[in-house]
Amino acid sequence: MSTYVLVHGAWHSGRCWERVVPLLTSAGHRAAAPSLTGYGDKARLLGPGVGLDTHAGDIVELITGNDLTDVILVGHSYAGLVISSAANRIPERIAHLVYLDAMVPEDGESAVDVQPVTQALIDRAAQSGTGWRIPPMPELPTPLGLFGVTDPADVAWLRAMLSDQPVLCLQQPVRLDNPATHAIPRTHIHCVAGVPEGITRRPVPATQPNGSPAQVWELPTGHDCMITMPAELTELLLKLA
Repeated sequence: MSTYVLVHGAWHSGRCWERVVPLLTSAGHRAAAPSLTGYGDKARLLGPGVGLDTHAGDIVELITGNDLTDVILVGHSYAGLVISSAANRIPERIAHLVYLDAMVPEDGESAVDVQPVTQALIDRAAQSGTGWRIPPMPELPTPLGLFGVTDPADVAWLRAMLSDQPVLCLQQPVRLDNPATHAIPRTHIHCVAGVPEGITRRPVPATQPNGSPAQVWELPTGHDCMITMPAELTELLLKLA
């Protein structure tokens, strides 16, 4: 039995994994899909002081508080930063890092460094009434949809779970200064359909930090593959168990 911890990206909540968690557990594994501070059942905690460090702490607390080990830690989108930061703190508890259509940072980088288009979101927030919160991205014409989701029922479901994103999440740098973190195997899963203009993906180096060949898989769907292709995503995740 493996233990999966599934970490949602910006604006989302743990509910976005509701189609994946049952598939993992029915295959005999444990799966947790928490909402980060400021989202879902923790939306009341949203504030200007919530940042990347807060969210990494959420995951560290979940893993250590439940004494989880050999964790397959999956980060979607912005959560690539979150799982990197969390793994740096508790590498001995992480068996595998999965970057799911995610930002993949180097030491000292923020979301703006990894995905420069996010600076425009920060600038937009600075011109708003609060200055610290970024509303969810708007729905775009098909095939882009809402984070790659185009089915009207799914769009409505997704929209109901979205919250504003604190600017600090995109500004705080990742710390990857623990050498043990580099030994953790990595897998990259890319969603290759309907990529919005301005979104760039860094090439995955041919060699992982631990010296193994890079492992990159693709799904022919939009960004929120846990909603649009949950069975296919789960099939890939089960290969890591």
